[in-house]
Amino acid sequence: MLGPSGHTDTFSRDNLPPEEQWPEFLLAGFDYPEYLNAAVELTDRMVERGFGDRTALIGNGRRRTYKELADWTNRLAHALVEDYGVKPGNRVLIRGPNNPAVVACWLAATKAGAVVVNTMPMLRAGELAKIVDKAEIALALCDTRAKDELVACAKESSFLKQVVGFDGTANHDAELDRVALNKSVIFQAVKTGRDDVALLGFTSGTTGVPKATMHFHRDLLVIADAYAKEILRVTPDDVFVGSPPLAFTFGLGGLAIFPLRFGAAATLLESATPPNMVEIIETYKATISFTAPTAYRAMLAAMDEGADLSSLRIAVSAGETLPAPVFEEWTKKTGKPILDGIGATEMLHIFISNRLDDLHPATTGRPVTGYEAKIVDDDMNEVPRGTVGKLAVRGPTGCRYLADDRQLGYVRDGWNLTGDAFYQDDDGRFHFAARADDIIVSAGYNIAGPEVEAALLAHADVVECAVIGTPDEARGQIVEAHIVLVEGVAADGATKKRLQEHVKATIAPYKYPRSVIFTKTLPKTQTGKIQRFRLREDAAK
Repeated sequence: MLGPSGHTDTFSRDNLPPEEQWPEFLLAGFDYPEYLNAAVELTDRMVERGFGDRTALIGNGRRRTYKELADWTNRLAHALVEDYGVKPGNRVLIRGPNNPAVVACWLAATKAGAVVVNTMPMLRAGELAKIVDKAEIALALCDTRAKDELVACAKESSFLKQVVGFDGTANHDAELDRVALNKSVIFQAVKTGRDDVALLGFTSGTTGVPKATMHFHRDLLVIADAYAKEILRVTPDDVFVGSPPLAFTFGLGGLAIFPLRFGAAATLLESATPPNMVEIIETYKATISFTAPTAYRAMLAAMDEGADLSSLRIAVSAGETLPAPVFEEWTKKTGKPILDGIGATEMLHIFISNRLDDLHPATTGRPVTGYEAKIVDDDMNEVPRGTVGKLAVRGPTGCRYLADDRQLGYVRDGWNLTGDAFYQDDDGRFHFAARADDIIVSAGYNIAGPEVEAALLAHADVVECAVIGTPDEARGQIVEAHIVLVEGVAADGATKKRLQEHVKATIAPYKYPRSVIFTKTLPKTQTGKIQRFRLREDAAK
């Protein structure tokens, strides 16, 4: 049963799936008071515990202590409530690259009782509109350098009324910064319930309609008190670095929640290229890194040129499965552990992982304490060890989609079905086999093929197209588009580049097809449905 709520805007609780459609939540060992504000726990509470003078965030040339972060977020929270009318339960969208200001805005909105929707700065107006409409968002906070697409979205939106700029460069010279400047550093945070929705995490799907995963205040702390505590063994001396956007729950956990929960520091990179990651690790003696296997390959290459990664204590790999050769090369060259794991936006963070004392190449590991996992067939029967089936998991976090019939597909018999095909070996470790749906996982990003197809089909030169993921040594997979052109359009390099640039301008640039194949026809069923599996089979030959 849901506990008490501090929300006056009941949109989120009203749009939770019926409780009979929820997974079973295993909450033993995760006890939090009925009223809980996760942002207070990560800031003001840390100051009370004696961490005020320790570094919390590093970014854009500045270090900020826990006391500075608490004061900053309290001023911002005052501004949100007093000047922008934020009411508990209102949804607030935040847009910007990974920097301390984005973290501060997220924490401030959470203190004000808002339900935060973090978004990537790469998203275009059309993609933002789907998020705004789904979550009925009236207020957006945006790094002034990334406002154009959001302003364009607001002009067409019946929900988005205000786009307020903040300065992500540490100069604090934008509207929100100026409004907050003279506010009190003491803020009475909204008394939210532990079961109040704090975060809407949008996930890529195989259709053009985004899914919003709903996470409570307690969930934000659970992932730290489970995975980060048990697997990473975080201490206040740790310094985190990583590439995943804060808009992804993988990034929000690894670069904000985990370090702040334990009095550690986070270094935030607006451009987290492998060379930049290496530089930050060397400069700030980072101890825990979060990125995808492709980036670890590039970091290994940088070591050949004299890079010093000796400060790293743990390398965390997720977003796609960690190939055994990368595991072996990393451990051989660095002498440090690299932990593969699997998480999901629906589960909030990693729920199966290798451990420091249980490391094996080409395995995803065992369930994190508090979670259970099994491999099942289509009827939810557990299959024998060594048999590939569907991964089913349950634990203290789980899937609750915002007003979405797809809840019935993700949760069955109290278990979360992640859409991954796995098998379990005789020792009980879990091994990734394949994605069970059509998501393309490229360099750690989830890309929905139909969304890329829709972008291509919007171009006048394209008659029809089909998008698949094909294997790629550097990225795991790349987006490959099979395109039938309008008669008379040249199937040449210029057309390929024109279409690629069109996709980059229409949707987030990382989704563009790196491989383009022009064809006269696409394989279809008798009823006219495109047979993408045949394209995948051809690509695998």
